Amino acid sequence: MNEKLARLWDTKNKNDEWWSSFVTSPLAIAFNYLFVDIEWLTPNLLTIFSFFVAIIAAVFIISGGMVNFIIAAVLINVSHVLDCMDGQMARYRKTPSLSGGFYDKLTDQIQVALWFGAVGYAAYVQSHHIAPVLLAFVGVVFYNLRGYIKYVGIFTEMTRDSQYLDKVSKLVSKNKIPAGLGCSLLVNLKWLAAEQRKIFLFDEGVFIFMLSISLVFNVLIPMLWVFALSQVFYGIFRGWRQGLRIDHNKLEFIKK
Repeated sequence: MNEKLARLWDTKNKNDEWWSSFVTSPLAIAFNYLFVDIEWLTPNLLTIFSFFVAIIAAVFIISGGMVNFIIAAVLINVSHVLDCMDGQMARYRKTPSLSGGFYDKLTDQIQVALWFGAVGYAAYVQSHHIAPVLLAFVGVVFYNLRGYIKYVGIFTEMTRDSQYLDKVSKLVSKNKIPAGLGCSLLVNLKWLAAEQRKIFLFDEGVFIFMLSISLVFNVLIPMLWVFALSQVFYGIFRGWRQGLRIDHNKLEFIKK
């Protein structure tokens, strides 16, 4: 592995989500290999491009029809690759910014609402039933609740211990990803197999895959049921667990 590619691989988030981990994030590294040294192309600009592509994807979903659905599926993945590229580029150049991270996370939340709102509408047009719209609404609400629980939990802990974030940061693994071009095929296969457990977290990386498959095969309503039920479960479960942590003053990294 050459030095530039090794440096880019090191920018990959060790805790990448499921689809991000072994598909969109490696693709982002490949594209960053070509574009990371272009000075005018900044991480914030990539965030804007990603959000713009996400909006276009939602428009194609709302427009309906198999061709538009397939185009939307491709655009959703393009948006996600760009979303991975911005953080990698910032870490590679050693120019991460608080505002950049803020806007990246903000646009991520908006994209989920746009995509599932669009799918809910498209499924409503197909079925003439309100259920898909309600499923999309419930799923987005409880997905946002997962993030709300995390940050309210952090705020609550900080009121008790101002050093809480410093203590939690020590719990987060700083080890490099045990895979890549410099590793053997067996090591990479073991890493790939271990990453598959993340599919059960039903986070944004899983949504990219779910949305793509449902659009390509035009199975919107079953996907919306999976989305809504998984987010209701995790919204309630994470809230309950966070409450227990606070009650027992247990120090643990809070997942979304």
